[in-house]
Amino acid sequence: MKPIILYSQPDCPPCEITKKYLQEKGIPYIEKNVKEDREAKNELVKKFKSYSTPTVVIGEKVFSGFRINEIEAELSKRFLNQSRC
Repeated sequence: MKPIILYSQPDCPPCEITKKYLQEKGIPYIEKNVKEDREAKNELVKKFKSYSTPTVVIGEKVFSGFRINEIEAELSKRFLNQSRC
């Protein structure tokens, strides 16, 4: 299973809310700060065609902007499918 990736930046309230959500749910993720990490910024723009933070990558799904409900639905599907294996 691929890790969940969160592209974020400082002073981004939606990024903080997304991080808090993932932490409260106990969901491990890798955070990439696009302000401090040029490679992360290039990856966000070139690979995922996104200029928004937060951007959350779950497997092959990309969620740009603050979309907690959609992220939660995808995580529910992912963990439900994982428990069936």
